[in-house]
Amino acid sequence: MNLASSARSSPVRLLLRLEWLLLGLAAIVQIVVSIVNPNLGLPLLNLLGLMLFAAMRWRFPEWWSSKLLYTAAEFGLLLLLTFVSEIPLPSLLYIVLTIRNCVLLSDRNPLAGKVRNAIALLAFLACLLSQSMRLWSGRIPLHIPPAQIGIVWIGFAIAFGLVFLFLQLLVDAILAERKGQEQLAAANIQLRQYALRIEELATVQERNRIARDIHDSLGHSLTVFNIHIGAALRLLHTDPPEAEALLLEVKQLGSQALQQVRQSVTLLRADPLQGRSLPEAISSLVTEFHKTTGILPAFSDRICKPLEHELNLTLFRLVQESLTNISKHAAATEVSICLDRSPAAITLTIQDNGIGFDPHHRPTGFGLQGMQERTLALGGKLNITTAPNCGCQIQAILPSRHTPGSPS
Repeated sequence: MNLASSARSSPVRLLLRLEWLLLGLAAIVQIVVSIVNPNLGLPLLNLLGLMLFAAMRWRFPEWWSSKLLYTAAEFGLLLLLTFVSEIPLPSLLYIVLTIRNCVLLSDRNPLAGKVRNAIALLAFLACLLSQSMRLWSGRIPLHIPPAQIGIVWIGFAIAFGLVFLFLQLLVDAILAERKGQEQLAAANIQLRQYALRIEELATVQERNRIARDIHDSLGHSLTVFNIHIGAALRLLHTDPPEAEALLLEVKQLGSQALQQVRQSVTLLRADPLQGRSLPEAISSLVTEFHKTTGILPAFSDRICKPLEHELNLTLFRLVQESLTNISKHAAATEVSICLDRSPAAITLTIQDNGIGFDPHHRPTGFGLQGMQERTLALGGKLNITTAPNCGCQIQAILPSRHTPGSPS
């Protein structure tokens, strides 16, 4: 990570400003010491070293090996200024070195953290060693009584130890924050992708729902329409009054179908039960089926307790679609419908004695597929048992749920 990218973080900008402040303070102290005590250290070499050390800040290397060489060069320069030319307050420069080291080695290299800690420790030890030598040799700008040197040394070690520790913790916090921001950005991208995928799935699901509703409502009416037309044509010459009655009913059904086409959106959202209970709605289907086919299905209801509206609607649609399929394809003479309930499930069984079909080669269309989708939407299971010339049994098993406030 280069300096430009690092400086975008507010804590990093604060560290870099602190670096300039410390370098300026070190230069001021060196100038003051050169005037007060020109024999202490090598003032000219110290100023040149400070200028070189400050100039190195303008260019941070990018490659990992270059970063290590860069840090080694800085460390060597500070050792030269500390132990050869005896620059005043070398601890300020070691703090600057630690700041640069933290910014320079704040990338994702697995060794970066260990190297940062190692350099910070070496900088602290070098700072502590130089200050110890100057305290015990008396080569410091301030006069300290010999009896207080130990206390000053301990205070210095604690103070600068806390400074180095604070810098390391601050950089770790900055890196953790940056990592969290990157993870949050990645999570936001993933959430957007999930949202688009969910929207796409919801669109497909809504299309399938509309297709099922059109098939179950309008398709059912048109099926009855065709059956009535066929029966009227057969009775046209042998029983004209009955044929006329069938044609009148066909006309009524045609008007209803036309109204459904004109108001498709409204009808898709309408309640096909129309306020009736589930047994009443199924009984009306049975009556209509008997009227159109001459077959009276045996209907038994063992539910007793009310169900949720969504469950009632699904059961109604399953019965409606099953009777439609039987009237169109089964050629049956007997049909039975049974609603049963256990503590855990509602079971709907529809059975006929028709011609059946090969379950491995189901006919195409929305009928059986729509029944399967409606059942799965409520967490249920649809079983179809059939074979050629052996009739057909459709059994839907749905999780049992009461309407809110109903007795259990």
